[in-house]
Amino acid sequence: MIKSEFRYLSDLRNIIYDKHWAKTAPNFKVYKVWRGLKFRKDGLRYDETLISPGLLGKEYPKTKGHEHPKEYLELIEVLKGKAIFLLQKDEGSVIKDIYFIRAKKGQAIISPKGYSHTTINPSGKTLKIGTWIENISESCYKNIEKHRGFGYYLTLSGWKKNKNYKTLPRLREEKPLKSFPKNLDFLNC
Repeated sequence: MIKSEFRYLSDLRNIIYDKHWAKTAPNFKVYKVWRGLKFRKDGLRYDETLISPGLLGKEYPKTKGHEHPKEYLELIEVLKGKAIFLLQKDEGSVIKDIYFIRAKKGQAIISPKGYSHTTINPSGKTLKIGTWIENISESCYKNIEKHRGFGYYLTLSGWKKNKNYKTLPRLREEKPLKSFPKNLDFLNC
């Protein structure tokens, strides 16, 4: 069964950089998610997300971001537009690793086990991504909400540190996958 839901600015108000701005347009539709568009016999589920263009005050539009139980990977492909994926491995209020990946249409990334991730739309055009993940995997927002976002915010003037984390490693850039994997067996635990 396909489930769809909008995420409004009011849903992201506590995790964006410009929190004052969140009060000005709480009904702004930041993104829409369709879950369960496809299912595979091996237990994988395919979802799609459409992220609006524009700005959230001084910050680029993004997904709320989440983590999965530590044993799950997620494969994410850019279907339309350009994306910046921000991934971090954290233990409570300490971030052990944090990096970003720029990707364009046809490119993909893997969110590793134990990492939280968010998708940012840095362009003035709509961004569409597709994801494959174990159907039984659930998203957890607790740590991201507790720390009012990821370790860094992408703003018009560049990356800004989130001071709600005790330690914050230097942000680095990684590359997307060279090609979309033909076999998705590696996603199964």
